[in-house]
Amino acid sequence: MTARVVLLVTSPRLPPGLLTAQAWDAVRRFPVFASVDSELTTAISVAGGTPVTVLAPDPASAAEPAEETLLAAAAEHGTAVWLAGPTGDEGLARRLGLRLAREPGLAELELMYGSWDPPGARLLDAVEVMDRLASPGGDPWKRQQTHASLARYLLEESYEAYDAIVSGDLAALRDELGDVLLQVVLHARLAEELPDGERWDVDDVAGGLVAKMIRRNPHVFAGARVDGVDEIIDNWERIKAEERAAAGGGEAPSPMDGIVVGQPALSLADKVLQRAGRAGVDVPLPEPDAADDPSARLGAQLLTLVAQARADGLDAEGALRRAALAYSDAVRVAAS
Repeated sequence: MTARVVLLVTSPRLPPGLLTAQAWDAVRRFPVFASVDSELTTAISVAGGTPVTVLAPDPASAAEPAEETLLAAAAEHGTAVWLAGPTGDEGLARRLGLRLAREPGLAELELMYGSWDPPGARLLDAVEVMDRLASPGGDPWKRQQTHASLARYLLEESYEAYDAIVSGDLAALRDELGDVLLQVVLHARLAEELPDGERWDVDDVAGGLVAKMIRRNPHVFAGARVDGVDEIIDNWERIKAEERAAAGGGEAPSPMDGIVVGQPALSLADKVLQRAGRAGVDVPLPEPDAADDPSARLGAQLLTLVAQARADGLDAEGALRRAALAYSDAVRVAAS
């Protein structure tokens, strides 16, 4: 039977010892080697019943290199397992691969995944890196920030992501969403420094989001029956209103509750009209000609235009944005 060297690769983002049945079978049956001691080597030594042999490189030693030890163990036991480090130990894998390509009779090289990253695992890296940056010895600028000082950056990064969507640049969108995520994890890290009773962290943010998604999608998570997307949206708005009423101590909710008043005026007008329409509240629009103040007259005219855009199925904010950018391009050409 041909000897075998197994390169066992695991995810550093999962709890140590959380391995597949195939991986556990290998580490219990055959000798296991690694380059460093770690929580994973300890877990395997304890649960597997056989100590993991650490073959740390020692420049002052004339001992055999790790690949020679692995090949010797594979020849003796039929299989030897190398527990790869967080980076995969590519150097060792390359040397072994070249050696066995020259001498194929020595052993077979097998790559085995003992565990792998679940979707979203790299978010743990983002949290870890931000913790390093915002901790003592990290980045002084980030440690000096507050939620208020960062507010404009969150807005800027969101607008840059919006620009990438409008331009259809998906590669730029991926990058800009990373910058938005940076703001999220930084705000969450700063919140860990708040006094007792006010403190929260990124797990609280994620936990609240998960609970909200489940609560507001009963057609997915609670077996509620819906007839089309419109009913899904109605359920979403109804559940939001119930949440606001509960948070307000039982006060009667208003269809205007929760509207972000700091958003651009055209999108604010669109949201107000949308909420009024969904609530079935029929309040006449202000008459532009009835306003004495020129500013009030202009506001009434703009609100009427947004209402007409909604009736025509158009996005007033997007339409004005495109028109402004087209005019900007024309001015740029005329000035050149």
